[in-house]
Amino acid sequence: MLDQFLADTSQLVESAMDRWLPLDQNAYLAPLFESMRYSVFSGGKRLRPALILMVGEALGLSKESMLPAACAMEMIHTYSLIHDDLPAMDNDDLRRGKPTNHKVFGEATAILAGDALLTMAFQAITDSPLPARAVIAMIRELAVASGATGMVGGQVADMLEEGKLGEEERVNFIHQHKTGALIRAAVLLPGHAAQVDEETMQRLSSYGESIGLAFQIVDDILDVVGDTAILGKTAGVDAKLQKATYPALYGVEVSQQLVRQLTDAAIGVINETHRLNHSKALLIELANFLRDRNH
Repeated sequence: MLDQFLADTSQLVESAMDRWLPLDQNAYLAPLFESMRYSVFSGGKRLRPALILMVGEALGLSKESMLPAACAMEMIHTYSLIHDDLPAMDNDDLRRGKPTNHKVFGEATAILAGDALLTMAFQAITDSPLPARAVIAMIRELAVASGATGMVGGQVADMLEEGKLGEEERVNFIHQHKTGALIRAAVLLPGHAAQVDEETMQRLSSYGESIGLAFQIVDDILDVVGDTAILGKTAGVDAKLQKATYPALYGVEVSQQLVRQLTDAAIGVINETHRLNHSKALLIELANFLRDRNH
């Protein structure tokens, strides 16, 4: 059931993104759009847009009503990957099994492609066929999650921690902001769209925080034990850069145990959230999938 949902989400999002990033640009814009498309259509799990559509469905919302938000989220996620791979950041040559954006288009174009995707995301979300109050709340949630006190702040903390084995509080901060903030936002955007009560929003937030932290810890574990060919990106980068990660702090075994605990907590919250319909079974399946993934 989850595999089919993820496949359907990818198809929906990619069709919509194709409309947002048309090929028929004039000569001045064509290189920029080519760079944007290169990263947007380079594969990936489409996890964040899938979460938006999944939670939306569990709250009784149609896929069509949440598709603009799903596209906006994927644009922001893709921009973050383009910038994360730059020489000034992680200096990575491989992403999803392909040369990184700046390796193909140059650093300047890669930076501008990321900038364009970030700003286009907020243009996209205003296409939501929802009440203005709900759209404004979604825009604010996405802006906070992707900005200085969210993903960007987490990236800065990650850079500052290179060369140090950070304490748990620091590692937690990096994970919850750099990766967790957007995953949590993906869970909360449908809550704003459905204008649910505060208790439901708190439960959705707890679910998002748990799977977001678990997702990043698994990423860190895979960087230690994974294979570059399977991961689609260079393994061992975290150790090379001496990044602050859970495996570096506690080892792989303890990190895996924490992932299991976070997954159980996420599933428990979903089971207790009565506002969700039968589609919440997908959210439980997704939590287990993120725990067990190998790439």
